[in-house]
Amino acid sequence: MAGRLLVLISADLLRRDCATATLDGKTREVRFDEMRDAIYVPLKREALLEGRSVLLVDDVMIFGATLAACTEACLKSRAREVCVVALARVAKDD
Repeated sequence: MAGRLLVLISADLLRRDCATATLDGKTREVRFDEMRDAIYVPLKREALLEGRSVLLVDDVMIFGATLAACTEACLKSRAREVCVVALARVAKDD
């Protein structure tokens, strides 16, 4: 018997207002430094996260800097846990 998963989808949960340099061709360390504190949860959305599990979905993950920044933003807003899924993963030797 198939069940239903009741989830809240919030396309405006995370914001990135500051411009960051292009990450194309950058090393893992530079990518993580560039994304640090670049993404946040708007105050009006913080209540949606408190004590909840969050699933972040991304199209492509290269080093994971964007997903890491999104995860940190959710945890700062008191999400209980954050899981991530990427539809594709780019293999890098860096």
